[in-house]
Amino acid sequence: MKKENIGESVQVLFSNPDVLVVNKPWGLLTHATSRSKQQKEKTLVDYVVEQFPEVRGVGEDADRPGVVHRLDRETSGLVAVAKTQDAYHALKELFMSRKVEKRYFALVYGAPKQESGVVEKQITAYKGKRRTVEVWSQQEPNKVRDARTEWAVLERFEDAYTLLNVAPRTGRMHQIRVHLASIGHPVVCDSLYSGKKKCPPELGRLFLHAYFLKFQLNREVVEVKVELNPELAQFLKDI
Repeated sequence: MKKENIGESVQVLFSNPDVLVVNKPWGLLTHATSRSKQQKEKTLVDYVVEQFPEVRGVGEDADRPGVVHRLDRETSGLVAVAKTQDAYHALKELFMSRKVEKRYFALVYGAPKQESGVVEKQITAYKGKRRTVEVWSQQEPNKVRDARTEWAVLERFEDAYTLLNVAPRTGRMHQIRVHLASIGHPVVCDSLYSGKKKCPPELGRLFLHAYFLKFQLNREVVEVKVELNPELAQFLKDI
């Protein structure tokens, strides 16, 4: 379908009777939280339901209609939303069985020695944050999850920054951010996991963008790709 905006800069890039794929801007929550409800903050789901009312009631949680996966508020890029209950269950199974291909652009601090690599470290939740088990000793065993992230260098900016193509093979919360930080190359402007590294004021946002999504649903292969957001592309040009 033709690209269209459905609220602020939320852009619909694909839509059929079963599913739609939207480009979520940075700074927008995917779905409501208790805090966002109190503040009456609009979310990606709010904009989707306004334009596609059939999504309302789809899924297992009234606050997350049609949502099978999410992006952090600080992350921009592609999110798939189911339009029907059957599509919701099918899409959920695809994600659980790791049959959805996801790719991200991530700009990280420093210069990895290798051209590509795999991070395969369990992730645990602790006091609201996520950490790899290897670097966080006080764990809650029931919250430890296996996680795998593959990455490859796309472009090096001397020793200051490196642009990576990142493919998470599992879908843990903050997975890419935690895994890249665990190998000494956190995502640029990551306020949670980059320690005392300086966030360039001219960027001012997390440099993580979900640019590619591919899956097969009801015999149709859905493949969507989106370019870097303008502010991210401009930052790379100015380095």
